[in-house]
Amino acid sequence: MRAITITEAGGPDVLTWAEVPDPEPGPGEVVIDIAASAVNRADLLQRQGYYPPPKGASPYPGLECSGVISALGADVTGWSVGDEVCALLTGGGYAEKVAVPAGQLLPVPDGVDLVDAAGLPEVACTVWSNVRQLARLDAGQTLLVHGGGSGIGTFAIQYGTAIGAQVLATARAAKHERLRELGAAATIDYSREDFVAAVREQTGGRGADVILDIIGGRYLAQNVDALADGGRLVIIGMQGGRKAELDIAKLLAKRGSVAATALRSRPADQKAAIVRGVRDEVWPLVAAGKIRPVIDRRLPMTDAAEAHRLVDSNAHLGKVLLVTG
Repeated sequence: MRAITITEAGGPDVLTWAEVPDPEPGPGEVVIDIAASAVNRADLLQRQGYYPPPKGASPYPGLECSGVISALGADVTGWSVGDEVCALLTGGGYAEKVAVPAGQLLPVPDGVDLVDAAGLPEVACTVWSNVRQLARLDAGQTLLVHGGGSGIGTFAIQYGTAIGAQVLATARAAKHERLRELGAAATIDYSREDFVAAVREQTGGRGADVILDIIGGRYLAQNVDALADGGRLVIIGMQGGRKAELDIAKLLAKRGSVAATALRSRPADQKAAIVRGVRDEVWPLVAAGKIRPVIDRRLPMTDAAEAHRLVDSNAHLGKVLLVTG
C-alpha cells in the first residue's frame, strides 16, 4: 500500500507519498481500506517533531478515517468485511489501509456520505468526552467554544445547540455568519473584542458554565474570569502556549474547575468507552440531521502538504479531508 510518511521533522514538504508494508489485523482489530482521512492540528505537530506517536502506534499521521472493512482479526464480533465505517485512530489515517481496534469503529451515520464521515470521529469523541462526559454540559447552560471555525469548534457548536445549551464562539469575523448558521447564539471576534466582556453581556453577567479551550496559556486568566460560578474550563490545546499563571483565589471564589485532556494517548479501553458513548448519544443526533460534518474541502491524499498549509493558516472552516480515490 501507499501512505504519507514523514521523512524528517520540518515543514509540509517533508510529507512524502511512499510505498509501505500493508497492515495486518491483530487480535481484536480490523483493517480498513481508507476512503478518506481528515487533517487535525495534531498532525501538524507530529510533522514538526513535537507530537510523536504513542509507543506501538502507526508512524503515519492521521487520527481518523472512513472506509470499508477489508479484513478481520481474531476475536472480532459485530463487524463484517464490506461494512462501511469510520474510526478513531492513534495514527495511520494518511494511507490506503489502516489496522484499528474494533472498539474504535463507528458505523457511518445515516445520511452522511462515506468520505465526509472521515471528518467525524475525532471531533465527536473529543467534544463529547470533554463537554458532556467531563464538564457535564446540560440543557439551559452556556458553552463558550474557542476556535469556533475549527473542526472541533464547528462540531461543538452543533452539539451544544442540539442538547439545548446556549453556545457562544470566538472566531475570525469572516466565519461568524456560518457559525451562527450552525447554531451559535453569539459570535465573538477574538482579534477585536474582549471575549470576557462579551460572554458576560450574553449571559446577563453570569459567565459560561463550560469553556472548551484550544488556546491554553494565553487565555487561562481570561477563561477563569469568564467562568460562571461552578464553571468548568476544559483545555484541549496549547496554540497559545504551555504556561500561564493561575489566580487560585479567583477559581476558589467561583468554585470553578480546570481540567486538561488529550485523546490520542489514552489506552484503547478508554477510547472504546468514549466511542460507545458517542455512538449512543451523538450518532442519533447526526442521523436526525441536528449535527452534520462541516467540510471545508476535499483534497487528494497526495496533496497532504497543501492541506497542512491550509490548516496552519486557519483560513479553513470545519474539516479539510484527504481522499484516497
